[in-house]
Amino acid sequence: MTKFVADNAHSEVEFMVKHMMVTKVKGTFDDYSVEITADDIEDFENAKVFAKANVASINTGVADRDGHLRSGDFFETDTYPEITFESSNIEKSGTSYKVTGDLTIKDVTKEVTVELDYNGQAVDPMSGSTVYGFEGKFSLDREAYGLTWNQTLETGGVLVSKEVKISVELQFREA
Repeated sequence: MTKFVADNAHSEVEFMVKHMMVTKVKGTFDDYSVEITADDIEDFENAKVFAKANVASINTGVADRDGHLRSGDFFETDTYPEITFESSNIEKSGTSYKVTGDLTIKDVTKEVTVELDYNGQAVDPMSGSTVYGFEGKFSLDREAYGLTWNQTLETGGVLVSKEVKISVELQFREA
């Protein structure tokens, strides 16, 4: 088995929620790691994927909002500093994969499936190493993970949507 690691300089983990039911707010986790252990990264049905994000590295571009997200109203980063994902099954269909596994946020673990597309490989002209690209997405109900803070709006909606959409752009290289 070979270990592949995400190159964070050429990768991104992004999330998006609806705000006040009329706009989208996006953010990233700036400190994260993703590892794949596989015989062959291009055909990795027998692979294992492990990812973790340092929740304190959340970045929406607004310091006050980031502080609120780190607080007890949301992630409680002092008590729950990491989000983790560990795969349990990978199904291949053409150049796409369904990666199913356990996502843990605030000590709540739920099974999720991430749909990944394999974008191919290239040789990095700076290092001479081969890199492999993937992009993917999934959604989750934040309240199922204990992220329940919200406010009702006078129009009848809520300040922050329950649904969180996550997208990843990942470039891997052999460790």
